[in-house]
Amino acid sequence: MGVASSAVAAARRSTWAAMAASTWIQCASGGSYCFGVYSPMLKSSQGYDQSTLDSVAFFKDVGANIGVLSGLLISSRAGHGRTWVVHLVGAAQCFVGYLLMWLSVTGCVPRPAPALMCLYMLLAAHAQTFFNTANVVTAVENFPDSRGTVIGIMKGFLGLSGAILIQIYQTMFDGNPSSFILMLALLPTFLTLLLMPYVKVHHRNGGSEKKFLDAFSLIAVTVAGYLMLVIIGECVLRIGSVAHILMFAALMMMLISPAAVVIKAQMIEAKALGESSCHERTRLMEDNLEGAPEERTYDRVAADRTCVQHDPTASNKLACGSGHEPSNGDLILLQRGENFSITQAMSTCDFWLLFSAMACGMGSGLATVNNISQIGGSLGYTSLETSTLVSLWSIWNFLGRFGSGYISDYFLRRKGWARPLFISLTLAVMSVGHAVIATGLPGSLYVGSVLVGICYGSQWSLMPSITSELFGLQHFGTIFNTIAIASPFGSYILSVRVVGYIYDMESSTSSSDIHDCIGRHCFMLSFLIMASVSLFGTVVALILFGRTRRFYEQVIYTKLQSHVQ
Repeated sequence: MGVASSAVAAARRSTWAAMAASTWIQCASGGSYCFGVYSPMLKSSQGYDQSTLDSVAFFKDVGANIGVLSGLLISSRAGHGRTWVVHLVGAAQCFVGYLLMWLSVTGCVPRPAPALMCLYMLLAAHAQTFFNTANVVTAVENFPDSRGTVIGIMKGFLGLSGAILIQIYQTMFDGNPSSFILMLALLPTFLTLLLMPYVKVHHRNGGSEKKFLDAFSLIAVTVAGYLMLVIIGECVLRIGSVAHILMFAALMMMLISPAAVVIKAQMIEAKALGESSCHERTRLMEDNLEGAPEERTYDRVAADRTCVQHDPTASNKLACGSGHEPSNGDLILLQRGENFSITQAMSTCDFWLLFSAMACGMGSGLATVNNISQIGGSLGYTSLETSTLVSLWSIWNFLGRFGSGYISDYFLRRKGWARPLFISLTLAVMSVGHAVIATGLPGSLYVGSVLVGICYGSQWSLMPSITSELFGLQHFGTIFNTIAIASPFGSYILSVRVVGYIYDMESSTSSSDIHDCIGRHCFMLSFLIMASVSLFGTVVALILFGRTRRFYEQVIYTKLQSHVQ
């Protein structure tokens, strides 16, 4: 009992507590992925046409994906080591943005100009970058040797958050979109304020890292599988309110289960720490009796190992051992894996290749999810079916985010396959998904959304992992959030300038006064264009793969050497 009680107390300040708290915040942070649920109400209540609605969606994408400010904050003196500051700024934006939007939609305030609604949407969605940056950076620094896996878990739970939020909404608010917007203002805000003190970077030594990370992974997969069954069941069967509440309670139990992993992990590590302390005291007594002539050499080797373990991909002699930190003037000396600043990273070809590939993949993925309700409407899907598609998108998004992180880690360690290869593969499959949607055949939207959703989620896991490996961890938050600008950049071109423009052009030929288009022709050309863009991204990613292939072989060699030592 004494071990268990001390483990519970210590768990509150452990890496595993930080991991659990981060996943819970991620579960509530994905309000931007639910845009398809309340976008029809937003469109009708404000009298928008499709291009205007896509403009609001574009500002959602800008807010949710441009996290440069959160990256700079977490790297600054105010945010470094104080992730609660980053969380607090995000919570404030989330509350204000969604609250103003709810007041506008419900008519509590006069109807705002479209530009003002875009500002509300930008503010609300921008909160997501602060939550995500604080959680991902903390996870990577706590588990640097399993960065692909932990990024996959963090990004996976963020992807699942759309489906989780929709389940809460359907259970508690009975399908009222305006109440859903209010929920998005309140739930993430108060959950973050409650949990942010636990999300901290802790320096730890070994432990059963893989075992408990696998436990978090299993929980994530179980939640995803359960949500998929619930969503499909709700679409096929008539489920009563009591059954719905019971299913929701089961979901909540699954989401709480990481607490048990935290306590179990802390009990094992506390026991191991006690044993190692006993051995250490014995060794010190022996050293005092016998002397320690190799003490200085031992300390120097231990320091070198600590340096290698902190960033095992680093190959720069200047960054480890010499005490010299590379500055802007040392740009020519920097090699892949060293700690680049944002300006140094942007001066490399690798940065822009990765940015371009992400613009093609993330941009076309966002264009799909932003317009999924309108695509379903043009093809004759019911509102229930389109809502189901939005929920299922979160599942596919999760599978891509979690699966690509875990699988790329496996193949990197076992086969030496460079991560950019997986980006090229996902972009190729995404191109097929866009082409399937373009056909407009029965069921094509379901099949196409599966392919596009999985591949879109994969890029959100692969991109931060590649960024941390190519450009180091010191400015990781700033650099990966800068590359994430590719997402709204691509989305603006493809969603507003391509999808929205072509849709409005097709709907203008209709004799109806409403801004709706019916038929497969409404989106066919748009998705053929996006299929071509994804193919172009495949080629760009293959170029990046060719450039970094030898570097990743060196990464594997370095990790093997560190494990041997």
